[in-house]
Amino acid sequence: MRPVITWGDPRLKRVSEDVGAWSPELEQLVTDLFETGYAEEGLGIAAPQVGVNLNLAVVDLSCGQDPGQRTVLVNPEIVHEEGVQKGPEGCLSIPGIHEVLERPKKVRVKNRRRDGSWEELEGEDLLARAYCHEIDHLRGRLFVEYFGPVKRQVIKRKYDKSRKG
Repeated sequence: MRPVITWGDPRLKRVSEDVGAWSPELEQLVTDLFETGYAEEGLGIAAPQVGVNLNLAVVDLSCGQDPGQRTVLVNPEIVHEEGVQKGPEGCLSIPGIHEVLERPKKVRVKNRRRDGSWEELEGEDLLARAYCHEIDHLRGRLFVEYFGPVKRQVIKRKYDKSRKG
C-alpha cells in the first residue's frame, strides 16, 4: 500500500510517461495500486495518485470481491466514445467530495498488455466512467476541472473546510 497524494499536489497535474518494458517493479506497482485502492474503498486508482508519473492505472468495480474484474490500464487511450451519462463521481485524491459529472455512456480503450501486445477494452456505464476518470489522471486532469471556475472554487472551499475538520 502507498499513500495517496491529494488535490493541490503538483504531481497530480503532470502528464504521465508511457510504460516501457514490463518489469518486476511494475508488477509490484500494480499490486500496490490494487491494495491502496481497496484500502481507500475506491473503484480505481492511477499511478500519479501515489506519486508515480507513469501511464498506469487499475480499475476494479468489485472492490476486490471478484478477481475477474481487475483491470490494469497500461498506456491506455480512449479510441471511441458513445452516448452520455450523468452521475456522481468522486476521487481518492479529493476525499469527501462527490459531484455529478457528465461522461460517455460507452467507451472503447486501446490498452497495452504486459507482454507489449495491444487489446481493446470496452466499458459501459460505471466502467466507462472509471476508465475515463483514471485516464484523465494519466493526462494530469482531475474530475473537478470539468466544472467552471465558480463551481470549482465552491468545491475547493468545501474540500478545504473538510480537511480542516
